[in-house]
Amino acid sequence: MGDMLQTIRNAWKIEDVRRKVMFTLIAILVYRIGIAVPVPGISTTAFTAMIARMGQLGQFMDIISGGAFRTVSIMSLGIQPYINASIIMQLLTAAIPALERLSKEGEEGQKKIQQITRYVTVGIALAMSIAFWSATKDASYQGIPAVLNAIVVILSFTAGSAFIMWLGEQINERGIGNGISIIIFTGIVSRLPSYLPMMYQYFRGWQITANTFVSIIGVLFVVVMFVAVIALVVFVQSAERRIPVNYAKRVIGRKMYGGQSTYLPIKVNQAGVLPVIFAVSILMLPSTIVSLTGSSGRVAQWFMNFSANPLYYVLYALLIIGFTFFYSMISFNPVEISNNLQKNGGFIPGIRPGRPTSDFIGQTARRLSWVDALFLVLIVLLPTLLGAITGAEGIWFGGTAVLIMVGVAMDIINQLEAQLMMRHYKGFLD
Repeated sequence: MGDMLQTIRNAWKIEDVRRKVMFTLIAILVYRIGIAVPVPGISTTAFTAMIARMGQLGQFMDIISGGAFRTVSIMSLGIQPYINASIIMQLLTAAIPALERLSKEGEEGQKKIQQITRYVTVGIALAMSIAFWSATKDASYQGIPAVLNAIVVILSFTAGSAFIMWLGEQINERGIGNGISIIIFTGIVSRLPSYLPMMYQYFRGWQITANTFVSIIGVLFVVVMFVAVIALVVFVQSAERRIPVNYAKRVIGRKMYGGQSTYLPIKVNQAGVLPVIFAVSILMLPSTIVSLTGSSGRVAQWFMNFSANPLYYVLYALLIIGFTFFYSMISFNPVEISNNLQKNGGFIPGIRPGRPTSDFIGQTARRLSWVDALFLVLIVLLPTLLGAITGAEGIWFGGTAVLIMVGVAMDIINQLEAQLMMRHYKGFLD
């Protein structure tokens, strides 16, 4: 904790870094002001009822948007269309050879992919806006032509999502940290003060037994579990498997290169929180479609109440595990890493170059994927399990929110340290 505060103090002393931090804070302020701007021409009551029908997906979208979804703000869609577009583009890049070649063309190729991602984001936001307007149009304000009302509502939602995407890109270019992650982080953190009174009320009326001492022990257990989960998330997100790599000595001209030993780092939590977002989106898709169409049959009610079914949590865990391995497969290429090592004269001690090296790296990555998948299942399902045991579900933290908050905080600190180190070496070289 002391090292983190010292890093922040040192970074604030550097004018360039201070300017980036100030720009990030101003962008966050603009985002929070935008959340207070409502969408005209839509029934707040009907929209809130639709969120209630969406169940956990509605709650998840409200948390990600920082409360804008429930207040029917122009920022209601939040950053979710951009997240979905980015995920879709990652999948398409692995499946379509043309996009894969484009991704390997360096900075120009990445710019083209980013441009396509923007178009996909606007398309997804437009589709979501139409769905939300269609689900609430019967309760829209009277006296406004239906076509005009649809245009205003749909364009307001879409424009808000596009603005958030643009704001995140500006933070990437001129601020500190990943802009999209910081916006999500801001939305989650802004909800924390509202949880404090709720937790206080739970603690006041929480009586596991008539014994006051046992009740106090229960409250302390909640606090200890919260701190333990944060510590576990920090540990796993920082953990990496270091594969030793040696480089052969090479004589080029009159100089000798290589001969040093280093390591190949493979992060344990390579997929981050993406498998959880994938799993939630797929599980909640049927109930979302039902809630938007307004169906009330027996099958529709089964899908609407599916989140209370034990099968839901079994499928949730299996989807998280499956998507963790799938994301690792498309984002981590052991063959390419093995070829790069061989081209640069590197080798893993005890492993032959070529196919044996790629097999060894791939096997190591798969083992780490098991650890990552089980870790994500534990973090996401633990709050639900504790809530079911104690009967006080409202006081338990959300595992997805903890993953995002800790990940973004660590990323910001790492970027600040990188900025400080870069300036230190620059001064040394000068």
